Amino acid sequence: MSRDYAGLTDPNAEYTMRDLSSSAMGLGADRGPRDVEITDVQTTMVDGNFPWTLVRVYTDAGVVGTGEAYWGAGVPELIERMTPFVVGENPLDIDRLYEHLIQKMSGEGSVEGVTVTAISGIEVALHDLAGKLLEVPAYQLLGGKYRDEMRVYCDCHTEAEADPEACADEAERVVEELGYDALKFDLDVPSGHEKDRANRHLRPGEIRHKAEIVERVTERVRDRADVAFDCHWTFSASSAKRLAAAIEEYDVWWLEDPVPPENLAVQESVTESTLTPIAVGENRYRVTELRRLIEDGAVDIVAPDMPKVGGMRETRKIADVANQYYVPVAMHNVASPVGTMASAQIGAAISNALAVEYHSYELPWWGDLVEGTVIENGSIEIPEEPGLGVTLDLDAVAEHMVAGETLFDPA
Repeated sequence: MSRDYAGLTDPNAEYTMRDLSSSAMGLGADRGPRDVEITDVQTTMVDGNFPWTLVRVYTDAGVVGTGEAYWGAGVPELIERMTPFVVGENPLDIDRLYEHLIQKMSGEGSVEGVTVTAISGIEVALHDLAGKLLEVPAYQLLGGKYRDEMRVYCDCHTEAEADPEACADEAERVVEELGYDALKFDLDVPSGHEKDRANRHLRPGEIRHKAEIVERVTERVRDRADVAFDCHWTFSASSAKRLAAAIEEYDVWWLEDPVPPENLAVQESVTESTLTPIAVGENRYRVTELRRLIEDGAVDIVAPDMPKVGGMRETRKIADVANQYYVPVAMHNVASPVGTMASAQIGAAISNALAVEYHSYELPWWGDLVEGTVIENGSIEIPEEPGLGVTLDLDAVAEHMVAGETLFDPA
């Protein structure tokens, strides 16, 4: 798996990474024990309920950082393409390396999409690596800690998701048996009243069915749990407004992504039309896109997906903008324990964090991918170990790899 990248950088490029190095900026080349160089970046994809792309950054000091990128076709290939741009560089220069990758990958579309996602995976691994080199937890690299544990909300499912009573039963089970006090259910589920889903219109029977799911679930758990409901960008503006109005009388934590994500003016109109809190952000990239949602009042709760949106520091920037408008942050998350813990580290470091999502409660081996326990009684205790505070179990990773994948080097 070890790779030789000598000579792979373009000698005719307008500038190279060394042009932006600390020594070139007059900071001095001799950093003593912090004079570390990146030697390689490797990926392995795990076949979970999503194809998790785990990322490792290797150094000449023998210290390895582990991160995760949001799943998506082509992400490992993009990370391999970016590897020559960071080999030979100091992993402690996280901001500089991140901005350089954004610049170098501009032709591949580093404004949004899978290119940003690929960069996110490297950036998360750099935080784990920097924390280990400096012997501090990742949250310390983000400014320190507001809380010792991070609340987790459980994305719930039933075999008959269209059955309101089954949803209520599952909500009660997850609260009573698994210890969560924060839940989410899908509302883009069949009701039996659909005629033409392509036009995004909700018929009266569909509105009543979705409102019944909300009523049954919220009434069943009452004060024992907050409950959010996800629409996955399914409905028209008018239908979204009618649905949001129909559930205003219930204790809804938030209604997530009721309309497609592209038109921010429509999103704003939906949010302004209702007292039901609206959460948006999973399908937006970097602070430049999410800033518009927040500043235009198009969102009550912002929901960035950290391994997708741009990484840990970019998510921190989004949270800082949100905090200026008194908007809380509920991090969308479908990641393995690595990405989940990285999101929890951010949640510890920002004042306006509500919760981090957990999407794999039906996958019994999710926690086996790392040593120790990540989620317990509906929360994540923020570790004090250096870096992210999780260690991969490479045997478990190997057991659950996507077919045809190769395991990282063990170093």
